[in-house]
Amino acid sequence: MRISGITIPDNKRLEIGLTAVYGVGRPRAQSVLSELKIPHGAKPAELTSAQETALREKIESYRIEGELRRQISSHIRRLKDIKSYRGSRHMKKLPARGQGTKTNSRTVRGNVRKTMTSGRRKLEKT
Repeated sequence: MRISGITIPDNKRLEIGLTAVYGVGRPRAQSVLSELKIPHGAKPAELTSAQETALREKIESYRIEGELRRQISSHIRRLKDIKSYRGSRHMKKLPARGQGTKTNSRTVRGNVRKTMTSGRRKLEKT
């Protein structure tokens, strides 16, 4: 089963498998399945073609994948253009929501680990 170019894993429950689509998390997946009266534990192979098309249409009615990524990047670009504090944090690749940076903040900085060592090189054994 494919939704907007993303293949939904066949071996996972629909509730979990739908989260493979960018912009669909567990809460949205659960609400969509409840709305369409599809059991949350059902697997994609168990769906009828009518259920499959209804599910695809319902999820594609939301802003997902490329459209959502474009919207988010345009919001960040606007913050950078107006030179807001949050925009400057995005430019410097630092946390934008008030987190400290003395420790942690590895995710946004790209997991850089710079720790002090003794300064002595380990001798190679030959």
